[in-house]
Amino acid sequence: MIASRIKKQRILVISFLLITYHLSLITFFYGCTSSQQKTYKKSQFMMGTVVTITVVSDYRQKAEESIDAAFSEIRRLEGMMSIFKEDSDISLINHSAYKRHITVSREVIELLSKANTISRVTDGAFDITTGKLSMLWGFSSDINIEKNDPHLPSDAEIKKALPFVMAEGIITNERERTVYLKKKGIIIDTGGIAKGYAADAALAVLKSNGITDAIVAVAGDVRVSGKRQDKKLWRVGVRHPRKEGKILATLELTDRAISTSGDYERFFIKDGIRYHHILDPRTGYPAGECQSVTIIADDAVTADALATGVFVLGPEKGMKLIESMKGVEGIIVDKNGRVHLSSSLKGIKIED
Repeated sequence: MIASRIKKQRILVISFLLITYHLSLITFFYGCTSSQQKTYKKSQFMMGTVVTITVVSDYRQKAEESIDAAFSEIRRLEGMMSIFKEDSDISLINHSAYKRHITVSREVIELLSKANTISRVTDGAFDITTGKLSMLWGFSSDINIEKNDPHLPSDAEIKKALPFVMAEGIITNERERTVYLKKKGIIIDTGGIAKGYAADAALAVLKSNGITDAIVAVAGDVRVSGKRQDKKLWRVGVRHPRKEGKILATLELTDRAISTSGDYERFFIKDGIRYHHILDPRTGYPAGECQSVTIIADDAVTADALATGVFVLGPEKGMKLIESMKGVEGIIVDKNGRVHLSSSLKGIKIED
């Protein structure tokens, strides 16, 4: 089982690199007709995944220093928001905030506030307190994947864990920057939102260094700014949920964020049934109405959390929510492989 999972992780990383390589080819080709500007790209492994930052700049040193600063920002946030680092703010909350109010960083308060907002708009379909369920299923987002052991828990185990899934159990004081948990046993899991937050923060660092044309890709959470070297829009491929290495659609974007949640990222198959990591906080079982959900929004933290929430809601309720939110667009692939597009995406080409 573990060997299989490691293999799938490697396949995912390779698939991701193929997509980013595809982007780099496009950028380099058009770069031949440009002025002094060039495209620079670096990748690092952090937050349990491959992070790739691509920028357009007149100067190599400026580009590389800016990218390195953005990586440092992501690593700093990982130190605050990881549930696997014993001294992170999130770990301190999970271990002790049921006993007393825990003082945390401004960034963690912002993250929890955003999680609460998305939980409300999705009517609880997105819930950051699914940590106990994720651990029960073995769908940890731990960088040390050998620690994970995906397996099918019993109905009794799931029923026992559900009372600890309660977004309303997190009490925050933004002015004092404190967090309190109403009940011992609530476990916050930032896996469905922290990567988007990090992508936004990394882009902010790039902009503070004078970089305005860039892509920050934290696995499937991508923040796009400005344009490519050839002054055309950035092209972002959406992975096909059932065809390994294939692209479902390609979107041209600027100053937007795009995030995809899919049942192909972490899963196992038992008795012909696919069990994956996107858990319905209301039932404790993997949400079963979608294969993948892609959200386009103004910022990556919204796109990241909303992709998970819409996945849980399913195609009908999910698309209704997308259409009701200003500046949000979406692509839903339902459990039968049928593609649902929000109104403004109706004209895009969907690959078979």
